[in-house]
Amino acid sequence: MSALKSIRVGTMIKANAPDPAGYVRGILPHGFESIEPFFWQVMNKDLPRLAGELRDAIGDADVVIDTLGMFGNPLEEQELDVATLEGWKALIDNAHLFGAKTIAGFTGRIRNRPLEESLPRFRQVWGELSRRADDKGVRLAFENCAMDGNWAGGDWNIAHNPDAWELIFDALPADNLGLEWEPCHQLVYLIDPLPQIRKWAPKIFHVHGKDATVRWDVIREHGVFGKHAFVQMRTPGFGDSDWTRILGELRLAGYAGTIDIEGWHDPVYRDELEMTGQVFALNHLKQARGGADFIANPN
Repeated sequence: MSALKSIRVGTMIKANAPDPAGYVRGILPHGFESIEPFFWQVMNKDLPRLAGELRDAIGDADVVIDTLGMFGNPLEEQELDVATLEGWKALIDNAHLFGAKTIAGFTGRIRNRPLEESLPRFRQVWGELSRRADDKGVRLAFENCAMDGNWAGGDWNIAHNPDAWELIFDALPADNLGLEWEPCHQLVYLIDPLPQIRKWAPKIFHVHGKDATVRWDVIREHGVFGKHAFVQMRTPGFGDSDWTRILGELRLAGYAGTIDIEGWHDPVYRDELEMTGQVFALNHLKQARGGADFIANPN
């Protein structure tokens, strides 16, 4: 692999969809270099079969599956929460079939309680999952999306704020627990994402390609808690982030992994324009990386 592709640019795919392999066949001609299959709350696939179908769909293309996703709340005990926890276990046990080294998703949280009250259950659940993953040579990465929660309460995730990262990694200092990081959720909090890369680089196991636009005109007129949205989640290339600097900081920090575009959020490039936006983002991120092709130095 060339030094250029030590950071690959790819996209997420819905693993619970009827035909994920067919979707992969349809998008690979656009130049995606990696895919992240992900599940939402329930893992309803025969994983060995799915892994085989995706390998067949990729064929001889230079495409990797670096990370698998399992998104839900594994800390509580309602039916869907239990299904999410079982999905994490299944993905840990079967990650090698995909060639994946990381599994990512939300930490979960005790619903509608202050964030700190989730820490005992976090230690219990993620301590067990961390040990299970360590036995398989797998890393676990926490997506940093608040899912409309905050410090005082929420339904899904406690790993949505750098102060919370300090708490959870102090509570469970396992080497194979880290972050699935993206600048979007920092901008939603009006946090500068760039210093985070320098500080948290050893814990950044995977990166999502998602951006945001902070609507400062709305903030100045209506504030951040009014009826008008003060921030919009965007596909890379349409938001505020300087991806050239982000890619540069990731390289300087030694990050070698994938940036998988998280689509289906952009308020403009969605529905019939979804793949138009994603391919624009793919090319934008490749350009920020230094281009699409490795160019050897002259002798």
